[in-house]
Amino acid sequence: MPSDSIKIVWVYPDLLSTYGDRGNCIVLERRARLRGIPTRTVNVHSDESVPVDGDIYLLGGGEDRPQILAAQRLRVDGGLHKAVEYGASVFAVCAGYQLLGHEFGGEEGQPVPGVGLLDIRSGRGEVRAVGELAGEVDPALGVPMITGFENHQGVTRLGAGVKPLARVAVGVGNGDGFEGAYSGKVMGTYMHGPALVRNPALADLLLGWAVGRRLEPVDDTWSGKLREERLRAVLPG
Repeated sequence: MPSDSIKIVWVYPDLLSTYGDRGNCIVLERRARLRGIPTRTVNVHSDESVPVDGDIYLLGGGEDRPQILAAQRLRVDGGLHKAVEYGASVFAVCAGYQLLGHEFGGEEGQPVPGVGLLDIRSGRGEVRAVGELAGEVDPALGVPMITGFENHQGVTRLGAGVKPLARVAVGVGNGDGFEGAYSGKVMGTYMHGPALVRNPALADLLLGWAVGRRLEPVDDTWSGKLREERLRAVLPG
C-alpha cells in the first residue's frame, strides 16, 4: 500500500552487484531524503528469504553462474513474486533484467528458466555490446531520454505482455531497436552507469510509484550536467 515511508530491498548483492549497480540504491535513498521521505534499505543475500513487504526491489548485474543461481533461488523462494502481487516495484539491470523473464542464456548459451515476472526471453547474441546506450523512453512513463552504459552479449525478445522501456538512439539494448522492458511496476534495462544516477527522473518514477503520488521537483543541477555530458558525447548535434 502506498505510503510516505519507503522500504528498499537490494536483492542478492552477493550475486548480482557489478558495474556499480549499488549506486541505484544510493540514488533512491538520496532523492527520497531530499523530499523528506524516510527510507529503510534491506540487503537480502542469496541465503536469506526475500521479504514480501518492500516497496522497491532492486536487482543488479552479474556473471553467468551467479545469475543462474540467483534465478534458481528466487524461483524457490517466491518472495519477489508475492511482493509484486502486493504492489511493489522492481527495477532490474542486465543479468537481473534477463532473469526476470521466462528464460535466459546460460554459460554455454543453453536456455535457463527465469522467474517469469516479465514476458521476455533472452539468449546469447553473436556480438558483445559494450559502450554508451541512449534511447527515447515510452511517452507513457513521462521520463526524458535515458542514458547509460551497456556491457552484455544478451539478445532479448519481448512478448505481448510487456512494453519496451525505450527506442534505442545509440547502442544495442535488446538487439531489436529497443531497450529494456516494463509491465506494470516491474522494469528491466541493460543500462549500467549506474542507471538511476544518470537518469534521476527514472528514480523519481520508482519513488512516485512507491508513495502513490507524483513527487515535487528537486535541484538536479549536478545530475543534469552529467546527463548533458554523456548525451553530448554520443548524440549527433
